Amino acid sequence: MNKITYILLTACLVIMATNAIQAQEQDLLSMVKDSAKKEYATGAFKSSRVINGQSMEMLGKGVLDVRILHRFGLISDGAKQFFGLDQATMRLGFDYGITDNLSVGVGRSTLNKELDGFLKFRPLRQGIGGGSPVAVVLVTGLTVQTMPWADTARKNYFSSRVAYYYQIIIGRKFSKAFSLQVSPIMVHRNLVAKADQDNNTLALGIGGRLKLSKRTAFVVDYHPILAGREPGTKNPLSMGFDIETGGHVFQLHFSNSIGMNEKAFLTGTTDDFWKGDIRFGFNLSRVFQVAKKKR
Repeated sequence: MNKITYILLTACLVIMATNAIQAQEQDLLSMVKDSAKKEYATGAFKSSRVINGQSMEMLGKGVLDVRILHRFGLISDGAKQFFGLDQATMRLGFDYGITDNLSVGVGRSTLNKELDGFLKFRPLRQGIGGGSPVAVVLVTGLTVQTMPWADTARKNYFSSRVAYYYQIIIGRKFSKAFSLQVSPIMVHRNLVAKADQDNNTLALGIGGRLKLSKRTAFVVDYHPILAGREPGTKNPLSMGFDIETGGHVFQLHFSNSIGMNEKAFLTGTTDDFWKGDIRFGFNLSRVFQVAKKKR
Protein backbone atom coordinates (compact mmCIF):
# COMPACT_ATOMS: atom_id res chain seq x y z
CA MET A 1 0.00 0.00 0.00
CA ASN A 2 1.63 3.28 -1.10
CA LYS A 3 1.73 6.37 1.02
CA ILE A 4 -1.08 8.24 -0.85
CA THR A 5 -3.45 5.27 -0.58
CA TYR A 6 -2.69 4.98 3.14
CA ILE A 7 -3.45 8.68 3.70
CA LEU A 8 -6.74 8.48 1.75
CA LEU A 9 -7.84 5.36 3.65
CA THR A 10 -7.03 6.97 6.99
CA ALA A 11 -8.98 10.11 6.02
CA CYS A 12 -12.02 8.02 5.05
CA LEU A 13 -11.91 6.17 8.37
CA VAL A 14 -11.67 9.46 10.29
CA ILE A 15 -14.64 10.91 8.40
CA MET A 16 -16.72 7.79 8.96
CA ALA A 17 -15.88 7.76 12.68
CA THR A 18 -16.72 11.46 12.99
CA ASN A 19 -20.10 10.95 11.31
CA ALA A 20 -20.85 8.00 13.58
CA ILE A 21 -20.01 10.05 16.70
CA GLN A 22 -22.15 12.95 15.49
CA ALA A 23 -25.07 10.58 14.82
CA GLN A 24 -24.75 9.11 18.32
CA GLU A 25 -24.65 12.58 19.85
CA GLN A 26 -27.81 13.56 17.95
CA ASP A 27 -29.55 10.37 19.12
CA LEU A 28 -28.56 11.10 22.72
CA LEU A 29 -29.79 14.69 22.42
CA SER A 30 -33.11 13.53 21.00
CA MET A 31 -33.43 11.00 23.83
CA VAL A 32 -32.78 13.73 26.39
CA LYS A 33 -35.34 15.99 24.74
CA ASP A 34 -37.91 13.20 24.61
CA SER A 35 -37.37 12.35 28.26
CA ALA A 36 -37.70 16.02 29.14
CA LYS A 37 -41.02 16.14 27.31
CA LYS A 38 -42.23 13.15 29.32
CA GLU A 39 -41.29 14.54 32.74
CA TYR A 40 -44.35 14.97 34.97
CA ALA A 41 -45.12 16.56 38.32
CA THR A 42 -45.42 14.02 41.14
CA GLY A 43 -46.24 14.13 44.84
CA ALA A 44 -48.87 16.86 44.66
CA PHE A 45 -50.63 14.92 47.42
CA LYS A 46 -49.11 12.03 49.33
CA SER A 47 -52.21 9.88 49.01
CA SER A 48 -54.89 9.13 46.45
CA ARG A 49 -57.33 10.97 48.74
CA VAL A 50 -57.05 14.43 50.30
CA ILE A 51 -59.03 13.48 53.42
CA ASN A 52 -62.55 12.51 52.40
CA GLY A 53 -62.43 13.24 48.70
CA GLN A 54 -60.29 11.81 45.92
CA SER A 55 -57.06 13.64 45.11
CA MET A 56 -55.34 14.21 41.76
CA GLU A 57 -52.75 11.57 42.71
CA MET A 58 -52.88 8.09 41.17
CA LEU A 59 -51.53 4.76 42.31
CA GLY A 60 -48.70 3.31 40.25
CA LYS A 61 -49.19 0.25 38.10
CA GLY A 62 -49.44 -2.90 40.21
CA VAL A 63 -49.71 -1.00 43.50
CA LEU A 64 -52.27 -2.08 46.12
CA ASP A 65 -53.31 0.56 48.66
CA VAL A 66 -54.94 -0.78 51.82
CA ARG A 67 -56.81 2.10 53.47
CA ILE A 68 -58.31 2.27 56.95
CA LEU A 69 -60.42 5.37 57.61
CA HIS A 70 -61.59 6.00 61.17
CA ARG A 71 -63.92 8.70 62.49
CA PHE A 72 -64.84 9.17 66.14
CA GLY A 73 -67.80 10.91 67.78
CA LEU A 74 -68.22 14.62 68.48
CA ILE A 75 -65.53 16.19 70.62
CA SER A 76 -68.23 18.48 72.06
CA ASP A 77 -69.88 15.47 73.74
CA GLY A 78 -67.30 15.99 76.46
CA ALA A 79 -65.89 13.65 79.08
CA LYS A 80 -69.04 11.51 79.31
CA GLN A 81 -68.26 10.17 75.80
CA PHE A 82 -64.49 10.54 76.31
CA PHE A 83 -64.61 13.50 73.89
CA GLY A 84 -66.03 11.31 71.14
CA LEU A 85 -63.52 8.47 71.41
CA ASP A 86 -66.17 6.11 72.83
CA GLN A 87 -67.94 6.19 69.45
CA ALA A 88 -66.43 5.25 66.12
CA THR A 89 -67.23 4.54 62.48
CA MET A 90 -64.79 3.24 59.91
CA ARG A 91 -64.25 2.38 56.27
CA LEU A 92 -61.93 -0.37 55.06
CA GLY A 93 -60.83 0.02 51.45
CA PHE A 94 -58.66 -1.65 48.83
CA ASP A 95 -57.47 0.44 45.86
CA TYR A 96 -55.40 -0.98 43.01
CA GLY A 97 -53.45 0.61 40.15
CA ILE A 98 -54.22 -1.21 36.89
CA THR A 99 -51.93 1.22 35.05
CA ASP A 100 -50.25 4.45 36.11
CA ASN A 101 -53.35 6.30 34.87
CA LEU A 102 -56.17 3.90 35.80
CA SER A 103 -57.18 2.70 39.27
CA VAL A 104 -60.09 0.84 40.83
CA GLY A 105 -61.20 0.59 44.43
CA VAL A 106 -63.74 -1.02 46.74
CA GLY A 107 -64.66 -0.30 50.34
CA ARG A 108 -66.99 -1.15 53.19
CA SER A 109 -68.30 1.42 55.68
CA THR A 110 -69.86 0.64 59.05
CA LEU A 111 -72.13 3.70 58.67
CA ASN A 112 -75.35 2.48 57.01
CA LYS A 113 -73.46 -0.75 56.21
CA GLU A 114 -72.53 0.57 52.78
CA LEU A 115 -70.43 -1.04 50.07
CA ASP A 116 -68.77 1.30 47.57
CA GLY A 117 -66.63 1.04 44.49
CA PHE A 118 -65.01 3.46 42.07
CA LEU A 119 -63.07 3.78 38.83
CA LYS A 120 -60.44 6.53 38.52
CA PHE A 121 -58.81 7.60 35.24
CA ARG A 122 -56.23 10.30 34.50
CA PRO A 123 -56.37 11.47 30.85
CA LEU A 124 -54.01 14.40 31.42
CA ARG A 125 -50.90 14.79 33.60
CA GLN A 126 -49.21 17.99 34.71
CA GLY A 127 -45.94 18.40 32.85
CA ILE A 128 -42.63 19.90 33.99
CA GLY A 129 -40.89 22.27 31.61
CA GLY A 130 -43.75 22.05 29.14
CA GLY A 131 -46.89 20.10 28.52
CA SER A 132 -50.11 20.55 30.45
CA PRO A 133 -50.10 23.08 33.33
CA VAL A 134 -52.68 20.98 35.23
CA ALA A 135 -53.64 17.38 35.84
CA VAL A 136 -57.14 16.18 35.00
CA VAL A 137 -58.64 13.11 36.67
CA LEU A 138 -62.07 11.54 36.10
CA VAL A 139 -63.78 9.50 38.83
CA THR A 140 -67.03 7.56 38.84
CA GLY A 141 -68.37 5.31 41.54
CA LEU A 142 -71.38 3.86 43.32
CA THR A 143 -72.55 2.93 46.79
CA VAL A 144 -74.95 0.21 47.89
CA GLN A 145 -76.70 0.31 51.27
CA THR A 146 -76.96 -3.18 52.80
CA MET A 147 -78.90 -2.39 55.98
CA PRO A 148 -82.25 -4.18 56.49
CA TRP A 149 -85.04 -2.37 54.62
CA ALA A 150 -86.70 -0.01 57.11
CA ASP A 151 -89.45 1.66 55.05
CA THR A 152 -92.13 -1.02 54.82
CA ALA A 153 -94.41 1.37 52.89
CA ARG A 154 -92.09 1.10 49.88
CA LYS A 155 -91.12 -1.98 47.94
CA ASN A 156 -87.57 -3.09 48.58
CA TYR A 157 -86.01 -2.73 45.12
CA PHE A 158 -82.25 -3.26 44.87
CA SER A 159 -81.99 -0.11 42.76
CA SER A 160 -83.44 1.90 45.66
CA ARG A 161 -80.32 1.09 47.68
CA VAL A 162 -77.91 2.39 45.02
CA ALA A 163 -76.36 5.84 44.56
CA TYR A 164 -73.86 7.01 41.94
CA TYR A 165 -71.34 9.82 41.70
CA TYR A 166 -69.38 11.48 38.90
CA GLN A 167 -66.39 13.74 39.45
CA ILE A 168 -63.80 15.78 37.53
CA ILE A 169 -60.61 16.74 39.37
CA ILE A 170 -58.49 19.61 38.04
CA GLY A 171 -55.32 20.15 40.04
CA ARG A 172 -51.87 21.65 39.98
CA LYS A 173 -48.70 21.31 42.00
CA PHE A 174 -47.59 24.94 42.16
CA SER A 175 -44.34 24.29 44.01
CA LYS A 176 -42.61 21.61 46.07
CA ALA A 177 -44.62 22.82 49.06
CA PHE A 178 -48.06 23.77 47.72
CA SER A 179 -50.73 21.94 45.70
CA LEU A 180 -54.35 22.85 44.99
CA GLN A 181 -57.25 21.15 43.22
CA VAL A 182 -60.93 21.77 42.47
CA SER A 183 -63.39 19.00 41.70
CA PRO A 184 -66.98 19.44 40.57
CA ILE A 185 -68.95 16.39 41.70
CA MET A 186 -72.51 15.13 41.31
CA VAL A 187 -74.17 12.47 43.46
CA HIS A 188 -77.34 10.79 42.19
CA ARG A 189 -79.48 8.81 44.64
CA ASN A 190 -82.07 6.50 43.14
CA LEU A 191 -84.29 6.92 46.20
CA VAL A 192 -84.77 9.96 48.46
CA ALA A 193 -86.93 10.32 51.56
CA LYS A 194 -89.60 12.61 50.08
CA ALA A 195 -91.00 13.17 46.61
CA ASP A 196 -90.15 16.89 46.65
CA GLN A 197 -86.46 16.27 47.37
CA ASP A 198 -83.87 16.31 44.61
CA ASN A 199 -82.22 13.05 43.60
CA ASN A 200 -79.12 14.93 42.42
CA THR A 201 -76.69 16.77 44.67
CA LEU A 202 -74.02 19.04 43.13
CA ALA A 203 -70.91 20.11 45.03
CA LEU A 204 -67.51 21.68 44.39
CA GLY A 205 -64.62 19.93 46.09
CA ILE A 206 -61.61 22.04 47.08
CA GLY A 207 -58.45 20.32 48.28
CA GLY A 208 -55.14 21.83 49.29
CA ARG A 209 -51.82 20.64 50.65
CA LEU A 210 -49.03 22.68 52.26
CA LYS A 211 -45.79 20.87 53.01
CA LEU A 212 -44.44 21.71 56.47
CA SER A 213 -41.36 19.49 56.62
CA LYS A 214 -39.81 16.53 54.84
CA ARG A 215 -42.42 14.12 56.22
CA THR A 216 -45.37 16.27 57.32
CA ALA A 217 -47.96 18.40 55.51
CA PHE A 218 -51.13 20.33 56.32
CA VAL A 219 -54.17 19.37 54.22
CA VAL A 220 -57.66 20.85 53.78
CA ASP A 221 -60.68 19.17 52.17
CA TYR A 222 -63.86 21.26 51.65
CA HIS A 223 -67.04 20.44 49.69
CA PRO A 224 -69.58 23.30 49.52
CA ILE A 225 -72.96 22.08 48.26
CA LEU A 226 -74.09 24.01 45.17
CA ALA A 227 -77.50 22.46 44.47
CA GLY A 228 -79.78 19.65 45.60
CA ARG A 229 -78.83 19.93 49.24
CA GLU A 230 -80.36 17.30 51.49
CA PRO A 231 -82.50 19.15 54.10
CA GLY A 232 -80.64 19.76 57.35
CA THR A 233 -77.17 19.00 55.99
CA LYS A 234 -74.03 21.17 56.12
CA ASN A 235 -70.96 21.60 53.93
CA PRO A 236 -68.34 18.92 54.72
CA LEU A 237 -65.06 20.43 55.95
CA SER A 238 -61.95 18.56 57.10
CA MET A 239 -58.49 19.70 58.15
CA GLY A 240 -55.55 17.55 59.10
CA PHE A 241 -51.90 16.59 58.92
CA ASP A 242 -50.18 13.97 56.77
CA ILE A 243 -47.29 12.09 58.37
CA GLU A 244 -45.14 9.90 56.10
CA THR A 245 -43.50 6.86 57.69
CA GLY A 246 -41.88 4.74 54.99
CA GLY A 247 -44.59 2.83 53.13
CA HIS A 248 -47.30 4.34 55.34
CA VAL A 249 -49.10 7.66 55.15
CA PHE A 250 -50.70 8.35 58.51
CA GLN A 251 -53.19 11.22 58.62
CA LEU A 252 -54.69 12.90 61.68
CA HIS A 253 -57.65 15.17 61.00
CA PHE A 254 -60.70 17.00 62.33
CA SER A 255 -63.98 16.94 60.41
CA ASN A 256 -67.71 17.63 60.72
CA SER A 257 -68.63 14.63 58.54
CA ILE A 258 -69.15 11.11 59.76
CA GLY A 259 -69.51 9.42 56.35
CA MET A 260 -66.39 8.40 54.44
CA ASN A 261 -67.64 7.76 50.92
CA GLU A 262 -68.84 10.43 48.49
CA LYS A 263 -72.56 9.77 48.85
CA ALA A 264 -72.30 9.64 52.66
CA PHE A 265 -70.35 12.84 53.32
CA LEU A 266 -72.05 14.94 50.61
CA THR A 267 -75.65 14.05 51.52
CA GLY A 268 -75.33 13.04 55.17
CA THR A 269 -73.20 15.66 56.97
CA THR A 270 -75.53 17.24 59.55
CA ASP A 271 -72.95 18.78 61.91
CA ASP A 272 -71.70 22.38 61.63
CA PHE A 273 -67.90 22.67 61.78
CA TRP A 274 -67.98 26.38 62.71
CA LYS A 275 -70.30 25.73 65.67
CA GLY A 276 -67.88 23.23 67.16
CA ASP A 277 -69.49 20.04 65.84
CA ILE A 278 -66.13 18.45 65.12
CA ARG A 279 -64.97 14.85 65.08
CA PHE A 280 -61.42 13.62 65.45
CA GLY A 281 -60.28 10.89 63.06
CA PHE A 282 -57.40 9.28 61.28
CA ASN A 283 -56.69 7.73 57.89
CA LEU A 284 -54.04 5.06 57.43
CA SER A 285 -52.72 4.17 53.97
CA ARG A 286 -50.31 1.28 53.36
CA VAL A 287 -49.15 0.53 49.82
CA PHE A 288 -47.79 -2.75 48.44
CA GLN A 289 -46.14 -3.37 45.07
CA VAL A 290 -47.96 -6.58 44.17
CA ALA A 291 -47.09 -6.68 40.44
CA LYS A 292 -43.62 -6.15 39.01
CA LYS A 293 -43.01 -3.09 36.88
CA LYS A 294 -41.51 -3.46 33.42
CA ARG A 295 -38.07 -1.91 33.13
